Amino acid sequence: MKRNLWFIAVLLVSATLVLSQPAMADWVYTVKRGDSLYKIARKTGTTVKALRNRNGLKSNSIRIGQRIKIPTGKTTTNKKVVTRRAGDIELLARIIHAEAGAEPYTGKVAVGAVILNRVQSPKFPSTIAGVVYQPHAFESVSNGIYTRPASSASKKAAQDAISGWDPSGGALYFFNPAKTRSAWMWARKIINRIGKHVFAI
Repeated sequence: MKRNLWFIAVLLVSATLVLSQPAMADWVYTVKRGDSLYKIARKTGTTVKALRNRNGLKSNSIRIGQRIKIPTGKTTTNKKVVTRRAGDIELLARIIHAEAGAEPYTGKVAVGAVILNRVQSPKFPSTIAGVVYQPHAFESVSNGIYTRPASSASKKAAQDAISGWDPSGGALYFFNPAKTRSAWMWARKIINRIGKHVFAI
């Protein structure tokens, strides 16, 4: 009887440990005309080598309609762990929805990643709320649009960003070139473009 109870206890502990780990799942990208592994890597915030390794590719050749698995998760170990406080995911989802509601899904995740990259940077506040509410950081906070409920896609994008997916490529800023006239913002180094946003450091 004691042995059975011990066995059940071990199973429960093991289950708890497995459930406590964040779920990481590959994303699947369908190759479009004009795509290359390099372009897909830039667009999704990974590397050509990682794409080849994850998909078992022996060369950089791909074909239209081919489904490419995009590896997700943190690729470095020198980042601070982002402490999740009550309401952080909801706040992140609302700011994603307000700033990138009409953007493709990858662009939504990238906006969430920019906020988390700021949390990691010594140049910005060290919490999600601190970054979001930093004065004049986001227009949607200044005008109150961020208070609107987030869509299911924005909520999922927030979860994916917190889980470690960074399609922005490590950016600290994003903006729409068609709407931004700030000379300071244009002086940032642009490292990626997703949808109507460019991402910069």
